[in-house]
Amino acid sequence: MKYNFTKSLLTLTIAGLTSAASAQTMGTESTDNFQKRDFRTWSIGLNGGILTAATPFNGENNGDFRSPQISWGYGAYIKKQILPSFGLQADFLAGTVKGVRANTIAPGAAQDASSYNARINWAGSLKANFTVANLSLNQKRSFLSPYLTAGAGYMSNSVNVQNTPGAANTTFHNNFFVPVGAGFKLGLSKVVNLDFGYDVNFMKSRNFDGVVGNFNDRFAYAHAGIEIALGKKNTSQLQNFSPIAALREESAAEASALRTRLAAAEQARMRDQEQYMKDLGDDDMDGVANKFDKCAGTPTGTVVDGAGCPIKAPAPQQIIREKVIVTEADRQVVGEAIKNLEFETGKATIKERSYATLDRVAALLVEKNFSLKLAGHTDNTGSMSLNLRLSKDRAESVKSYLVQKGANASTIEATGYGPNQPIATNKTAAGRQQNRRVEFSLF
Repeated sequence: MKYNFTKSLLTLTIAGLTSAASAQTMGTESTDNFQKRDFRTWSIGLNGGILTAATPFNGENNGDFRSPQISWGYGAYIKKQILPSFGLQADFLAGTVKGVRANTIAPGAAQDASSYNARINWAGSLKANFTVANLSLNQKRSFLSPYLTAGAGYMSNSVNVQNTPGAANTTFHNNFFVPVGAGFKLGLSKVVNLDFGYDVNFMKSRNFDGVVGNFNDRFAYAHAGIEIALGKKNTSQLQNFSPIAALREESAAEASALRTRLAAAEQARMRDQEQYMKDLGDDDMDGVANKFDKCAGTPTGTVVDGAGCPIKAPAPQQIIREKVIVTEADRQVVGEAIKNLEFETGKATIKERSYATLDRVAALLVEKNFSLKLAGHTDNTGSMSLNLRLSKDRAESVKSYLVQKGANASTIEATGYGPNQPIATNKTAAGRQQNRRVEFSLF
């Protein structure tokens, strides 16, 4: 056996087995990143604050009464966050709006004595809430979330007017109104927010304060409160969550996991390569790999058998070449080996169920000193270079097994043809199965 042949066998075997091991390791591992997330999208809020007829939209006379007064109001809401920047909320409001010094009376003691007290029995509205979405690159949950609101509502109010000519008291007077506001929330945790806001409520009537003026009435509500987000434990609020920061974090975790797996695969490859070099090396240069060499350390130039043991030279005599006759029984032994030969998928590893018939082929080669040609073939699935290498590796794997069982390595030739010699169509699974084979030729 030539040294170059052993070196080629070693290189091909290491490359094939290492590639298969790496592919299997990378294919079976996965991460849990980029999974569907659950968010807290429902929330409830309570607030309290100041009610006043003074708004940024009033003229210099402040509507029907020159001097608005401050009184307390309170409210609550329930909100559904549909998008990080958009939600719908239903609000409830109650309280009292007050003012003095009717503009219909000339300045003086009479005007100073005039006043009104408009009690909001109840007010309900539906608002659209536009939150400035969290676009942070680093923080998944923002602390500050500014917002704008606008909507429509309906209320019932009663008004008591004092010392104002032409004014009328009302009881349970119903009116439509349009609330418009702005504010911001401070996210204390995944559950709790502090809510600070300012709303201007535009009435669709002119007698909210008991006086029918030239313009529709309006009032403001400046409030502070608390918001509780509802949802599953450990989930974030949708309104202050940054998908950009989450994507960045998960991408970094995925990259780290990939680097770890690649490093582990490289360590395994180096370890396997070292073992393959040790097993398939030929320290005594006799043409038989260390793994199969039963007589290690034979002197250079010694003629050895398939197990690496020296062959005693026969006494000089006339060389008579006997005719090799392959019988039908011999062909049947080889045919059964071909029929039962199976490999691991995508690998050159022979399955254990094929050993029995291969053992009979090895015994036949030892008994009759036949020569054997092994021809590996594949289907056309995959690249040409991969199929050529796989067909060659499989033929070499069969040869190595037969040599291990005592066959003479010098009488066995192993060749790989890849997909170049099909015996059936590659367009069907059955045809591709027939094309994936190793042919045995005795001579």
